[in-house]
Amino acid sequence: MRQRPFEIREVAPLDQLMPEKVTDVQHLWFRVCREIDEQPWLHHCLMAYASDMALLGTGNRPHGVSWMTGELMSASLDHAMWFHAPINFSDWHLYNMDSQYAGGARSFNRGSIYTRDGQLVASVAQEGLMRPVKRKPK
Repeated sequence: MRQRPFEIREVAPLDQLMPEKVTDVQHLWFRVCREIDEQPWLHHCLMAYASDMALLGTGNRPHGVSWMTGELMSASLDHAMWFHAPINFSDWHLYNMDSQYAGGARSFNRGSIYTRDGQLVASVAQEGLMRPVKRKPK
């Protein structure tokens, strides 16, 4: 709920405090919060950072779990990104994500990032760890 340097608008947001089992497919629009007139490499760096904010959660969706409930521990094991074209991250980009595999305490997640006019500008892949939090008996 804190203010962030990125604007993120989920296409079909879920209740992260009471998650339901849904498809692994997730879409959102994102950009930096203010106009940045900087070198092109900074736009790529900011997009790379922002691309990590929702991707891991796609593996949780089919299981109806969320790290926000306090019942799930998750961590990124790796994150790779390929840029296919120059970007202006001051403008909105569509981030399409899915999780091809989620089981055995791991998930494989991938994403495609498009400009407003539909040009693919980046591809993302991430493997994550996801485990129920083990509570000590009282």
